[in-house]
Amino acid sequence: MISTKALIRLAVLFAILCWLALIASDLFLLFAQQSNVNAGITREIPFLFLTLFILFIFLYFRLKTQKAESINFIDLLWRVFSIGLMVSIIQLVIGLLFYLLSDSKLLKNELAVNFFYHINLGAIVIFLISTFITWKRLILYQKNKRLQFAWQFFEYGLLASLLFSFFDSAFQQWVFTGILGGFFIFGLILSFNLKWIAYLNFKQKWRSILLLSLVLLYLYYFVNNLFNFAQEFSLVLNLLESVFILSIVGFISVYALISILVILFNLPTSSVFEQKISEVLNFQKLSQSIQKGENKDQVYETLLDSSTNAVFSASAWLEISETYENEEGVIETRKKVLKSNIEDNEIIQAKNSIMESGIYAYLNKQKAAGYKKDFIQSKLISNINDPTFSSVMVMPLIVKDEEIGSLTLLKDVSDGFNREMFDIISSFVNQACISIENFELLTEALENERYREELKIASKVQKSLLPSELIQDDKLEMFAFYTSADEVGGDYYDYYRLNEDEVAVIIGDVSGKGTSAAFHMSQMKGVFHSLVQLGLDPKSFLNKANQALASCLDKTSFITAAYYNINTKERKICLSRAGHCPALFYDSSEKKASYFKNKGLGLGIVRDASFEKYIELKQISYKPNDMLILYTDGIIEAKNKSGEEFGYERLCSTIEVNAGRSPKEIKKVLIDRLTDFAESKELDDDYTLLIIRFL
Repeated sequence: MISTKALIRLAVLFAILCWLALIASDLFLLFAQQSNVNAGITREIPFLFLTLFILFIFLYFRLKTQKAESINFIDLLWRVFSIGLMVSIIQLVIGLLFYLLSDSKLLKNELAVNFFYHINLGAIVIFLISTFITWKRLILYQKNKRLQFAWQFFEYGLLASLLFSFFDSAFQQWVFTGILGGFFIFGLILSFNLKWIAYLNFKQKWRSILLLSLVLLYLYYFVNNLFNFAQEFSLVLNLLESVFILSIVGFISVYALISILVILFNLPTSSVFEQKISEVLNFQKLSQSIQKGENKDQVYETLLDSSTNAVFSASAWLEISETYENEEGVIETRKKVLKSNIEDNEIIQAKNSIMESGIYAYLNKQKAAGYKKDFIQSKLISNINDPTFSSVMVMPLIVKDEEIGSLTLLKDVSDGFNREMFDIISSFVNQACISIENFELLTEALENERYREELKIASKVQKSLLPSELIQDDKLEMFAFYTSADEVGGDYYDYYRLNEDEVAVIIGDVSGKGTSAAFHMSQMKGVFHSLVQLGLDPKSFLNKANQALASCLDKTSFITAAYYNINTKERKICLSRAGHCPALFYDSSEKKASYFKNKGLGLGIVRDASFEKYIELKQISYKPNDMLILYTDGIIEAKNKSGEEFGYERLCSTIEVNAGRSPKEIKKVLIDRLTDFAESKELDDDYTLLIIRFL
């Protein structure tokens, strides 16, 4: 397919060729007429070339208009003016030439006159059609189907009228007048589609009036020029005898005149309309300030500027109270003032005058009542006795039922503020307060989101501190379960293979929950991996661990722990308990479970050498299929809605009933029973379970 750009070039090329052919055929006919010879062509030939010339010019401007991506009404009118100016220059040059050569033989030569006339003809046709297409774009702005159909009927009817010149009839004058009248009426109806005018501001309307007036002057000058040519010289082809040309001239004139009148009638209300548009835009700017990523200071500046412009205040200031934390960690309040056309000394002077008006007293009363009632307009607007200003309006900024500041607007005339202005400023202030509140909520949400992301990272780090794989061989079978009440917790379990026959196992629980407990848990892991390699017995291990943790645990924190040394060759368990939950041991031969009752005190409670006397060393033997169940207090202290704890007995009975299952299956049964008991999936504490089956 041929591109639009190529079609535009072809339209220009064929228009030029048709115009040259029109000149040649007209001059040839005139020459044949003067020489009394048969030209061999009829008068319809020049009309054909004129018609084709008009059609190609029409096609060119139509394609150019479709190519334009946006509408700027003043630019469209400026293009019409520019084309009209160029055509005027061409006609002035021809007129000057005729004036200078008025007594020469050249102007007595009909061939020369007709040649210059055809230059005028071509230029005027270009102006008329370009203006017609521009008017089309203005009329069809925000079009509907009915308007579009009416315009197409009008446009195609005008193009069809080009054929009228090819017919010669006794009733041609009547038909000519009828067609011309029909087009005039139809064009007049279309000329009342002027929606584009509503979107012009005050300055643009004055420019439009000027440009449209110049278009009318162009038309008058061009038509008058054509009329003078027809009166003074003998023309082969008279453009004023074309119903198409006269219809377009009439339509362009009527639309330009109606547009000028409508714009003039709209001028008195333009400033009000623009003010309303400005208020809407300012309100929208305030409402979208947070979406655009602006901070509170930018919202304050927008509020001050918008309010000042909306009510035409002479001066204004915005006073904001901000809280901040000083170097000593104490919360303090400071005042921040944004000013518009006012100095600090004038603000102090104006405040004294406003205080006398009673506005501040009214605001203090509202503040004491918690801003539960709507503000009364007359209480916030007043005339003041001030050397510089005569009237004032004060509007407080309320966020979450607290006053964060106030907006003060001043005028140098009495009774400068009315109800409408009060409503406008009230809307601006309310929207600004909503934006500030949204900004604070957004900041809190971002901080919470960042905190959650940090907790997720901490949770991943903490889980990485727990063993990823447990022992599964022909001597031991381990299975563990861990979940925390928060993103991070303070429970800990681990193991370390001392040699081929010995395994050290530890389980612990840090006092408290959350990040501090998780931090101490990581310290416990460091202590475990440092001391376990020394090959200490459980009692000595816990004593050394207490010494190591005493210097890094804060005074309110402690860690309960239990340490087990399992000798798989001798089938013995050596253990010590530092305040942790007693381990549950299942004896497969007796099919009974029981708790180890050895004494112990939590790590970090006693931070001196006396800690050793609180720790007891114990040793037991085990048989194949015996089990050691280690856990934290979150399991036995889980409560139901009645406040009853899951307790040691339920744990013991669950193990006894399900002892024949695998450790993994035992874990599932136990956790399911625990969840059913608590009647909730929300945890009050961390759950940790480590099941060791001896093979």
